[in-house]
Amino acid sequence: MFKSMTGYGKGEVNTPNGNFLVEIRSVNHRYGEISVRLPRSFYAFENEVKRLAASVLKRGKIDISVQWDETAAANTAPYLDMSVARGYYEAYSRLAKELNLPQDAPPSFIMSQKGVMKEAVGVLDETELQPQLLIAVQGAVSALDSMRIREGEALLADLQARRRQVAEWAALIGERTPQVVIEYRQKLKIRLEQLLEGAEMDESRLSQEVALLADRCDITEELVRLSSHFKQFDEALFSSEPVGRKLDFLMQEMNREVNTIGSKSNDAGITSLVIQIKAEMEKMREQIQNVE
Repeated sequence: MFKSMTGYGKGEVNTPNGNFLVEIRSVNHRYGEISVRLPRSFYAFENEVKRLAASVLKRGKIDISVQWDETAAANTAPYLDMSVARGYYEAYSRLAKELNLPQDAPPSFIMSQKGVMKEAVGVLDETELQPQLLIAVQGAVSALDSMRIREGEALLADLQARRRQVAEWAALIGERTPQVVIEYRQKLKIRLEQLLEGAEMDESRLSQEVALLADRCDITEELVRLSSHFKQFDEALFSSEPVGRKLDFLMQEMNREVNTIGSKSNDAGITSLVIQIKAEMEKMREQIQNVE
């Protein structure tokens, strides 16, 4: 399927212990490069996240961000450290005796002292949350892939239209080429007649000169190869595999043939068409840089 390499996707999963939020962004890249940012407690799942993303996203620079928001219910309630509380109480009792103060220390006073009330850290088994994490990742990957498919459809339509335009101009070059030789023969004959001023013209020499020009300007092979590249290009557009790199290679080959046609041509009409083709193919090349 024809896909773009740019896009964004988000996946969310809520659990009794907390919520996963996964965001994925992708941009152009020659190869497939996946980077993952995970909360420290979930570092062990990095390879699983990468494998899941790589199974769908074949090319592009892909950044995956995972956020974990733990719910309040997941935390154990604070607890009273009796040994610390007893120490404060005994210290207060000694101080009260020495200073002739009331012997009974208010409980609120004891509980407000440092270290008496402690917030227990809940024991969370991250391995139990791995399935939920991967579900959130899968949701983000699917959302990103859907966006890349939609953008790919627009790229496909644009490339098809530009390829057809280039083929039309190439066909005009093919039609123009034989006429160039005929016109050259006519111009050369007129010039020779003017130079000879009525003297007999050597028709064999004239034919030889025209034949040399025709050989130098022959672009039949280039047009045949260009047509073959067009066919391969069209086939690649509907391949089930990622085709960005193949299309890029075909564009290089097509440019090579067009450059050769331009270098062989000594006709203003063909040169003008070559310039138009090269400008259109440059636009195609830029679009292809975004194809997976």
